[in-house]
Amino acid sequence: MAETTTPLPRQLYESKAVRQLDRLAINYFNVSGFELMRRAGAACLHVVRKRWPLTAHLVVFVGAGNNGGDGYVIAALAIELGMTSEVLYLSPPDQLAGDAVRAYQMAVGVGAEIQPFVEAAFAARGHQPNTLLVDAMLGTGLNRPVSGDYIHAIRAMNACQAPVLAVDVPSGLNADTGEPFNEAVSAAQTITFIAIKQGLLTGSALNHIGDLCFDDLGLPEALYSHAQAPFPKVKRIDINSVLGGLSPRPPASHKGKCGHVMVIGGDKGYGGAPLMAAEASLRSGAGLVSVVSRSEHRAGVLARRPELMMHGTEDNDFDFDRLLPRASVFVIGPGLGLGAWGEELLRICLQTASKKSIPVIIDADALTLLARNSANYMPIKKDTWILTPHPGEAARLLNVAASKIQLNRFAAIRTLQDDWGGSCLLKGSGSLISNAVEPNLIELCSEGNAGMATAGMGDILTGVIAALLAQGLPPAQALSYAVCIHGEAADLCAGVSGQKGLLATDLLSQIRHLINIDRVDGFEFETGYV
Repeated sequence: MAETTTPLPRQLYESKAVRQLDRLAINYFNVSGFELMRRAGAACLHVVRKRWPLTAHLVVFVGAGNNGGDGYVIAALAIELGMTSEVLYLSPPDQLAGDAVRAYQMAVGVGAEIQPFVEAAFAARGHQPNTLLVDAMLGTGLNRPVSGDYIHAIRAMNACQAPVLAVDVPSGLNADTGEPFNEAVSAAQTITFIAIKQGLLTGSALNHIGDLCFDDLGLPEALYSHAQAPFPKVKRIDINSVLGGLSPRPPASHKGKCGHVMVIGGDKGYGGAPLMAAEASLRSGAGLVSVVSRSEHRAGVLARRPELMMHGTEDNDFDFDRLLPRASVFVIGPGLGLGAWGEELLRICLQTASKKSIPVIIDADALTLLARNSANYMPIKKDTWILTPHPGEAARLLNVAASKIQLNRFAAIRTLQDDWGGSCLLKGSGSLISNAVEPNLIELCSEGNAGMATAGMGDILTGVIAALLAQGLPPAQALSYAVCIHGEAADLCAGVSGQKGLLATDLLSQIRHLINIDRVDGFEFETGYV
C-alpha cells in the first residue's frame, strides 16, 4: 500500500457531499478556492516525489473544471521543482472559469508548454524516460458517459507505458458507485482530497484507482462537524476496527459457554463446503460445532476434523426437529444444493430459527432457495437473520439482473436490507454491510485482495460469522468483525506467498491468530488493497 499523506478516514461521502464540504471550507474557514487548488497541487507533487522520485517530466491532461485547474497548478509546481511539464488540454483555456483561470495563468507564468490533446500525435510520440502522466480531466463532476476527445484521451493514457497519477478521481469513474460510466482511466495511484469518495473503495473502482492515498488539504476537523456539514452515509471498517473488540475468554470457560454452531448443507457431492464452514467456526472459537449433511460425507468430515459432530440425514436415527434446538447458531446453505433435500432442510431450519429466535446465517444455495420462495419466507424474517450474498445471489433476492447490482452496490445493499431485514452483506471487492441496528449507515470493508477469488472463501467467512455469534456478539457486530478478520487473514496470507494459488483453508491459521488479539497497544495493521 502506498504511503498516505494523512490516514484514510473512516467516513466516506457521496460526491455532492464533498462539494458541500469544499464550499463550507471556502465560506466558513477562510480558505479560498485557489488556495485549495494550490494545496491539492502540492499534495500531488509530494506523492510524485515519494512514489516516483526519478520523475523528470510530467504530461498533464486537463479538462475545463476545477479538476483541470488542479492540473494546471501541478504543471506549474513541477517546473518550480526542477521538472519539465506539458499540459494537454481537452477544453480550450478560454473556456475556463473561476479559480481554474488563475491556475492556467500560473502555469503560463512559469513557462509550461500548453497545447491541445491530439490523439494521433500523442500515440505517435516517444516518451522520454521518467515520464509521469497526470489525469486531471473530469474529477467528481461527471454525471454521464464519457464522449468526444475525452474518451480518446482515456484510451491513450491507458495504452501508454508511463504510469498515471489520477487527481481526486480517475476520469470516467463514478465516484459514488465505483463503476465507470463507460470507460475510465486506470491509474497506478489516485490521490483524493478533503474526504474519501465512497465509490473509490468498492466494485470496479479497484481496477482503476491503483494505490489510494488521501490528503485533507490542511482543513480543520471542525469542518466535518460543522452544523452545515453533510452526514456521511458510509463508514469504512478494517481490522483496526475489530482489534480490541474481542474479549479474552474468562479463565473458567467451558465449551458450553462458547456456543454451539450447527452447519447445515452438503448435498451429494458437495461435502467440502459445510466442512470448511464448520472448521472455520472451530478455529474462530466456537465451543461446539455440528454438521448436518448427507450421511455419505461422514467419513470425510471426521477424517479431516474429528472435533466436529456429524449428523447424516440418511441415518436411521436422524431427527432434524430434535437436533435443531441444541444449537445456539444455525448456518444454512454451504453445498446445500437446489433440490428437494435442501429445500426441506431450509424450511425446517428457518421456521425453528424464527420460533426460537435463534440467529441464522443464510448463505450460498440457501439464498437462491430463499429467493425462489420469497413469499413464504418473508413473513417469518427476523432481525437475527444474516444474509451473505454475492452479486448474483443478491440479484436473485431482489429479482433484478446481476449487472444492476454492480452498477450501484450501495443502492443494492440498502434495498436488500429493506426487503429482507436483519444484517446483510454484499460480497465482492469492497464488501458492503447494512444492518437493522443502523439501517441508514452502510459499512464498507477495505480488507481483502484478489486472491480471494477462489472456491470456498465464502464458506470460511460464514464459519467465522457463526463462531462470533455463538460467543455472544450481536448479529450486526459479528458480521462486521468477521468480514474484517476474514479479509485481513487473506491479506496476511497473500503477503507471505502472493495472491495466486491462495486456498480458502489457508486462511484458518491467520484467522485463529487474529481472533486472539484482544488488545491493540497502539499498533495498527496496514489496510488491505487501498
